[in-house]
Amino acid sequence: MRVLAWGTFDPRTHPRAGVLIEGLRAHGVEVEEIRRPLGLSTADRVRLLREPWRLPLLLVRVLRCWAWLAWHGRRATRAAPADAVLVGYLGHFDVLLARLLFPRTQIVHDLLIFASDTARDRGAGGVRQWLLGRLDRVAIAASDVVVLDTDEHAAMMPRDAGHKACVVRVGAPADWFTARGTVSDRGGLSAVFFGLFTPLQGARTIGAAAGLLAGEPRIRLTMIGSGQDLAATQAAAAANPSVTWLPWVEAQDLPAAVAEHDVCLGIFARDGKGSRVVPNKVFQGAAAGCALVTADTPPQRRALGDAAAYVPAADPVALAGVLRQLADDPPRLAGLRAAAASVADRQFRAAVVVEPLLARLPTRD
Repeated sequence: MRVLAWGTFDPRTHPRAGVLIEGLRAHGVEVEEIRRPLGLSTADRVRLLREPWRLPLLLVRVLRCWAWLAWHGRRATRAAPADAVLVGYLGHFDVLLARLLFPRTQIVHDLLIFASDTARDRGAGGVRQWLLGRLDRVAIAASDVVVLDTDEHAAMMPRDAGHKACVVRVGAPADWFTARGTVSDRGGLSAVFFGLFTPLQGARTIGAAAGLLAGEPRIRLTMIGSGQDLAATQAAAAANPSVTWLPWVEAQDLPAAVAEHDVCLGIFARDGKGSRVVPNKVFQGAAAGCALVTADTPPQRRALGDAAAYVPAADPVALAGVLRQLADDPPRLAGLRAAAASVADRQFRAAVVVEPLLARLPTRD
């Protein structure tokens, strides 16, 4: 079987596509990558909707990428026809071009999450929200298989397109597993959060919990990243001088940086998208061998079972309490680290998470 992984996706900034490619190759699928990243983050794309005067610049960038992708994609499929074309995450527009370029080939679109849902989480509404909803529908219509990350997102598919849904967990790339360290008794507890500080992630809750932990230097927090809620998070944590703030860590260095900590913090949003996702950081933190502390939501319970410590969403008091308990109970902390690593080894490796997608790919006679 031959799959063409095609589009403007960038596994360095959004590792999901890399996980799918890694998993397919692990099962013997020949995957050729033809990609031309736009160089825009999710936050950049949402910002464009708030600042529509920037759209012409985006259009120029998209057209340049598409011209390159069209040339190289058609050239590759003439040399060796593909059984399926995989359009990577953030490919809502790419999938429309893929449908035109490869009309008789199965189009697999890693939608993952809905653009309208992401925009709602980041405060967009009104006409912009409606437009993104229409974009979701058009992208789904252009796809033969729509890959999503949770059952909750699959349930959001349009009724006439529900049969296209394929739920594939986000998983973690191989470098997160190889970064895993050994459990050590260093005294106290070190916890890490990394992300874009979006409302989904509930970083303000982490900041408030950090404030409640002021005066307890045995609990050390590292916050990596920047974004919408960074200032509010820093203000909530201002009383705690033991919090380390890092603007970002390069993608190739992030697995090792996270694996140095005892605990990886997940997401803590109360409603909406936060109740429907299992974020990258949960899969990656487990692969790196960290204990997981995250909000108690149905999709995270299904993914992690007993291999995590759960707190009510948007509850900084509960979060601070769990971190104190883990600092006071090294055996429990070690047990959670071992449990997270075990579930990652069994369920979050690329070769495992990709299995539902393999079942939907065409087979050659």
